[in-house]
Amino acid sequence: MRTPPHETVASDISEAATGRGHKASAPERRCILSGEVSSKDELIRLAISPAKKDGTSDVLPDPLARAPGRGAWLGATRAELAEALTAGKLRGALARAFKGAKLTVPDDLPNLIETALSSLLLDRLGLEMRAGKLILGSDRIAEQARSGRIALLLHASDASEDGRKKLDQAWRVGREEEGSGGRPEGRGITLPLDRAALSVALGRDNVVHMALADDKSAERVQSVLTRLMHFLRADKPLKSSGEPNTGEVHAAPVQNDELSTEG
Repeated sequence: MRTPPHETVASDISEAATGRGHKASAPERRCILSGEVSSKDELIRLAISPAKKDGTSDVLPDPLARAPGRGAWLGATRAELAEALTAGKLRGALARAFKGAKLTVPDDLPNLIETALSSLLLDRLGLEMRAGKLILGSDRIAEQARSGRIALLLHASDASEDGRKKLDQAWRVGREEEGSGGRPEGRGITLPLDRAALSVALGRDNVVHMALADDKSAERVQSVLTRLMHFLRADKPLKSSGEPNTGEVHAAPVQNDELSTEG
């Protein structure tokens, strides 16, 4: 990863600090387009590739936010990013963020970001499953939910309304929140991924509902999911292909791109 000349490596907006000099529990970053400061978990980091022979560097999503060097943060939705890209506003914001670098901005950057975040979420779910943390199957999830042992409940985008409602109700019973159907915390999360995409990624047939009982596992999945859902919140395009994702995901290289089950 290239660091532009005359720029320090520690150039991202620093974590918010308390009055006594301690780091706040929720680091914040400033969006290069809107200038608004938001939680780091809601933004996507952009980084640049090493300079090519012509001296230019590609702007790429850094979904793990681990790529070395200078980074730029985006809090825009996919629709807002596409509009800024078309209007030329994104290029100007990136030029200011990566001063001195000759940048190549991909025309399909919104799609690259969505693909990178979706792949990261699927990888995370796969790791939790291999660690024995992911619960599959409506009957098993319902049993665990009614016993109050579910920390996070997830539904495929094409799950039936009846199936979602039954498991949501079982979860509310276990959390002693009956009658809270209108409250977001009283429902599972409907993913921007359908059963075909989930089934291919997890290597199981007909994955429609998933749950996590372990709090730490739920936090790890929620961290990735929050960023993806925030990015898609305006137009919410859905993954509908049942084909394996064998194409190259264009994302910034990291020093250690292995996802740890310890988060």
